[in-house]
Amino acid sequence: MSGQNKNLDACVLLHMMPASTIARMNELGSAACPFFFAVSFEGDEAVVYTEAEQQARGLAFQMGALTGHQAEGVMAAPPAMQLHPVSYRQYLKAFRLVQEQLGAGNSYLVNLTFPTRVETTWSLEGLYALSRAPFKLLWPGRFAVFSPERFVRIAEGIITTCPMKGTIDASLPDAEVQLLTDRKELAEHATVVDLLRNDLSQVAKHVRVTRFRYVDCISTNRKNLLQVSSEITGQLPGDYRSHLGDILAALLPAGSVSGAPKRKTLDIIRAAEGVPRGFYTGVFGYFDGQSLDSAVMIRFLEQRPDGLYFRSGGGVTVFSDPKREYQELLDKVYIPAG
Repeated sequence: MSGQNKNLDACVLLHMMPASTIARMNELGSAACPFFFAVSFEGDEAVVYTEAEQQARGLAFQMGALTGHQAEGVMAAPPAMQLHPVSYRQYLKAFRLVQEQLGAGNSYLVNLTFPTRVETTWSLEGLYALSRAPFKLLWPGRFAVFSPERFVRIAEGIITTCPMKGTIDASLPDAEVQLLTDRKELAEHATVVDLLRNDLSQVAKHVRVTRFRYVDCISTNRKNLLQVSSEITGQLPGDYRSHLGDILAALLPAGSVSGAPKRKTLDIIRAAEGVPRGFYTGVFGYFDGQSLDSAVMIRFLEQRPDGLYFRSGGGVTVFSDPKREYQELLDKVYIPAG
């Protein structure tokens, strides 16, 4: 990794992940000691826990074959939820700010998000137990994540990322054809793939797109959605386990939930959204001593003093229609049940 330190340092400054977090990941990775981690979108809040530390704090997660302590719950019918989103007028104000920046050439893609207050009789713990998602996380009293999107997987020296961009209601006529032929969706997805390919090139060699724009169907408590992903891989240096913290710091924040170019786009996001995202759109993951897997913290339900809030949004480009983007924000407020 020594030949890539200059690029890594630049990205660490961009994301501001604490140096102590990076050092502990490097240390535990070098010792082949399993650990759980979670990093906020801004990078200023991060945790690295051994298995015992994670369980002592009551954190539960599920990540494919890598499964941590599970929260108890009773399976039941999909939960009823009443949504109280931001008004279209409020969304349009932020959308226009983003469009001004896009028109000025300061960004090509901006991920714009808002919270929606949710009324339900279910608790975070109950919704976590009910949900079905490839990547799940429960932080008791704070938030639950039901993410469909992998961030990076590292196994046998190969790093893989799977950016997800492009969503449509699966019940629409010819939904998959609409999704794959839409000019805005193609431009948005291609921009993210190019960004993530460049990101991986900072830490890996022989980076290539191994699958481009494949479609998955996601079942929710409200409707079924189609979402588009791509797969990008690269070859890490032989000593990569001793640099897991450096690798993750170089790649954060995730390109699919920020935009391109990252530095200026992060400024635009802060101006348009008005408040920090915290752990929403950050990443969490697990290293089992050999392999690491991680997910982007989207489909995010947060406990606040005045109730539950679901954070959602989508990518905005110069081709975006505000009504469609607002509807996508609403469509993404769901629990993946069934």
